Amino acid sequence: MRLSELKAAGRYPVLPLSVSLADAAGPAELQLLSLLRVLPGQRYVGAGVWRGRPVLAKLLVGSKAARHFQRELDGVRLLSAQGLTTPQLLADGLKDGEGGWLLFDFLEHAESLGDTWKQVEQQPVLSDGQGAVLAEALGAIGQMHRKGLWQEDLHLDNLLRQGGRLYLIDGAGICCETPGQPLSRQKVLENLGVFFAQLPKPIEPFIEELLVYYLLSNGEHALPMEALQKQIDKVRSWRLKDFLNKVGRECTLFSVQRGAFGLRAIRREEESSMGAVLEQADTLLDQGHLYKTGGAASVGKVEVDGRTLVIKRYNIKGFAHWLKRFWRPSRAWHSWREGNRLAFLGIATPKPLALLEKRFLWLRSRAYLITEYLPGPDIIERFAPYVENGDAPEAELLALDHLFAELIRERISHGDFKGHNLFWQQDRWALIDLDAMRQHGSVGSFAPAYARDRARFMRNWPEGSALYQVIDQRLPKDLPSAG
Repeated sequence: MRLSELKAAGRYPVLPLSVSLADAAGPAELQLLSLLRVLPGQRYVGAGVWRGRPVLAKLLVGSKAARHFQRELDGVRLLSAQGLTTPQLLADGLKDGEGGWLLFDFLEHAESLGDTWKQVEQQPVLSDGQGAVLAEALGAIGQMHRKGLWQEDLHLDNLLRQGGRLYLIDGAGICCETPGQPLSRQKVLENLGVFFAQLPKPIEPFIEELLVYYLLSNGEHALPMEALQKQIDKVRSWRLKDFLNKVGRECTLFSVQRGAFGLRAIRREEESSMGAVLEQADTLLDQGHLYKTGGAASVGKVEVDGRTLVIKRYNIKGFAHWLKRFWRPSRAWHSWREGNRLAFLGIATPKPLALLEKRFLWLRSRAYLITEYLPGPDIIERFAPYVENGDAPEAELLALDHLFAELIRERISHGDFKGHNLFWQQDRWALIDLDAMRQHGSVGSFAPAYARDRARFMRNWPEGSALYQVIDQRLPKDLPSAG
């Protein structure tokens, strides 16, 4: 295969494949054995064999190939010139009409710090395991900043560990202020803001403590926490907005098909299984355990290939109802978007797996949402033994405090905060039924919505009960000011 032919290979080219390349020693075939990252028609990154040697190949095609090739090459050269550890570039080339390619030494048995983090992310906040990963990352970032470089797309997956050494990768994101001289304080704050904004929110109170590991590698500047926090908040806001744009378009994370006769969105890793579920959603609902049927929505628990799922079908009750619904996004779409919002923010909710809006010439009709199933009890059932004595387990009350604090912090109102919409799952309270959920842009908008949520939540128990009094005393009544 010629390099240019990759442009038409789509997201899933048949492997293994042979790509004709040439360097100073002449033409040779790259045997591409696996793909690690694909941007269809533009970038293919994978492991292969070149002249009998294992390599990591970055193949760039399409109209932007020359620009992307040069950025990658410049970044790799910057890292090498400053003595920073990065995989060796073995060969590279750029050919008009074909594309560009870079072949790197393949790091056998290397593991990204992102993969290492996944092994410890469920541990208590800033456990020894988590601290070790972040200390290693911040040390490497400090070394890079001390040399005048920074990584635009700074995250744990761009740091590879092999044999006790940490490698910086992804040259396309490497930028330079003044080579060999420490970065300015503003650039340091901006780049650290990118790094910390991608970590779970519960890490935030420990950022000042973590900065010690950075300062051991680069103590050039004092780093005021207020200024750093401002950068973190700015990046968090941008990342959330960018992510929510992706839930409705074809990208690495989501498979999305949009047209005059339907909208289908599926998490990329679930594409093969959920496509089939959407096709037979009505049949599965008829055969499953129905929680709710008829009216505006039908909800059921279904079993598919040994996996328990929840399907929610949003019905059209009649012509008058259709006139109200066809012209605006469906409630399935709203729940899909808000479920992904909560997941992104680290607030517990069943994982949204797939969405389908049926349309006729763009006019919406029935819609479907598929999520993971939560087996845990809802809060009404869980707290039933404690209504009269108020002796609910402290761990579960603390988890409730935490949930409300998260919702207040993010200015999120649920819109239907009855107890049956709150489930106990893996030591957390998880929210379901997100049809009316909303993230507010100001305290002025959020405050009355929060008051309604709190009032509805408290109506789950008799006002004179001991449990009511316990919960009422714990949940915030007054919100922080806009400042």
